[in-house]
Amino acid sequence: MNYGGILQAYALQTTLEKMGHQVVVFDRPISKRHLPLWKKPCSYAKRFIKKYLLGKNDVHVFQEAYEFNLDKIRRQYTQQFIDKRIHRYEINSPLDIKEDDFDGMVVGSDQIWRMMYFRPFWYDRNGADAFLAFTKNWNIKRVSYAASFGKDSAELNALEIKEAKDIVSRFDGVSVREQSGIDICKSLFGVDAKLVLDPTLLLKREDYLKLIDTNKKEKGILLKYILDENSVETKLVNKIAADKNLHIVDTNVAGDMTLRVEKRIQAPVEDWLNTFENADYVVTDSFHACVFSLLFHKPFTVIGNRTRGTARIDSLLNLTGLQDRLILSVDEYKEPGSIDFDRVDLQLEGKRKDSIRFLMDSLGYN
Repeated sequence: MNYGGILQAYALQTTLEKMGHQVVVFDRPISKRHLPLWKKPCSYAKRFIKKYLLGKNDVHVFQEAYEFNLDKIRRQYTQQFIDKRIHRYEINSPLDIKEDDFDGMVVGSDQIWRMMYFRPFWYDRNGADAFLAFTKNWNIKRVSYAASFGKDSAELNALEIKEAKDIVSRFDGVSVREQSGIDICKSLFGVDAKLVLDPTLLLKREDYLKLIDTNKKEKGILLKYILDENSVETKLVNKIAADKNLHIVDTNVAGDMTLRVEKRIQAPVEDWLNTFENADYVVTDSFHACVFSLLFHKPFTVIGNRTRGTARIDSLLNLTGLQDRLILSVDEYKEPGSIDFDRVDLQLEGKRKDSIRFLMDSLGYN
């Protein structure tokens, strides 16, 4: 899980706890994926040929075990934050959850309604379960908070849409993170969804400063957090750093496949946050890096990542009037103007109060 995913879970959990709730976050135990028994002989044989006869060193015969061990190494520090700060409730499937265990469920945030992420995480479960279809006929509160489809369309088949529509109609409150999500909810489910802030924005800079060691000071930093970097983007980052006389701090070394495993360990979540506190400028393709640039008052440029979708970035920048910070290709880059962070703070605070009020109303507060 990346930093944004971890921190949005922490932020929503913290916000609900401030409201007086006892909160757990559903999670699947970290385990090694296994090939089906019938598929193993052919897959292992092909991998053996590629690795040892064709000399492809990036191929591993026991790929599943390799990826599992690699992931454990890379996330050893971020996992510490999860274990300490996130109140995880481990289940192997949504079907493990029982009605009497909870008074209500909040689904969201992040791309919980994007099937390319939901299905593999829950072992290819029915996509309608992302909309709490497994709670059909349960007498509980159901709320979606800043749930995201991740793109401008839903990745659901006809049966999943039918099942999801049935259960979403019973929600006590439906909210999404992007404007496009409002349109999808209306067209597919016939419900009026509300646009709310991503959970990370429900907390303020002061809340995040409590998590970090503010004595770790560093000056002259260009923070680079690019999830899907290519050589053209690398050249742009180098140019911006040179023009501004800044040195680059790469906070996504885990994604650099050219580095040895021991060089790809993710820094602690606290250190990632502290880099925003110290940075002079940020270049990213990540929505959550945009969020923390705003919270920590850091000028930034965001490169649109079509693979991961830009709908959430579009919504955030439209809200704050910073559409000029987004470029869809490196050729579009030009030195952006300064940011009036006082104005941004006022806009976010108004939307923050509105978003928390949505949660309170949906969960039955008077």
